[in-house]
Amino acid sequence: MSRDALATGRVVLIGIFMTALVTSQLTASKLLMFQLPFSIPVTGSSLVMPGAALAYALTFFASDCYSELYGRNAARTLVNVGFAMTLVMLALVWTTIEAPIAPFSGVGQAEFSRVLWSSANIVAGSLLAYVVSQNWDVYVFHAIRRRTDNKYLWLRNIASTATSQAIDTVIFVTVAFYLAPTYLGVGSAYELSMVASLIVGQYVLKLAIALADTPFVYGTVAYFRR
Repeated sequence: MSRDALATGRVVLIGIFMTALVTSQLTASKLLMFQLPFSIPVTGSSLVMPGAALAYALTFFASDCYSELYGRNAARTLVNVGFAMTLVMLALVWTTIEAPIAPFSGVGQAEFSRVLWSSANIVAGSLLAYVVSQNWDVYVFHAIRRRTDNKYLWLRNIASTATSQAIDTVIFVTVAFYLAPTYLGVGSAYELSMVASLIVGQYVLKLAIALADTPFVYGTVAYFRR
């Protein structure tokens, strides 16, 4: 392997991972709806999901490429540093919100806070889902890699991402939109039917991305191993 290519790959993949992670945290509170030309169980012809689903799916692509190129320990470090950087990002956003606003600011205090600061239930759900699902992704990826003697990259990419995305989706949606609002009194709890719809809608999108990104994982790994 080229040392320069691997060094570049490390910076690029860390950058993609961190950017997607921070973006997902900032966009988690908005709900998206996509219309389908057909109907599926639970959600019908509409896919409803948190806005974070689009950006967060990219973190699994980056972490799988990183795992393949740099190993299990490096991938775990990436996940743990990502968690710490999420806390740093939340602290920086909070201090900016709390800082005094200029009377001639083009963006009002309430609007700024509403857009950038997720509610406590969203933060709790996203942080818990992140820790569990990302560590599971690294574990499954390398467990399959050992058992297949480093063959079948497509298998470990799809299996690790599909299972970890399922775990992430169930934890995030359940905690953020049902458990935390119900038992902690933060935010408004959704009906269980809506929670189920959010889980299915988000997971369908994430599973489709996991299947579609496999050629890009192969291409990225091959490029930085050139």
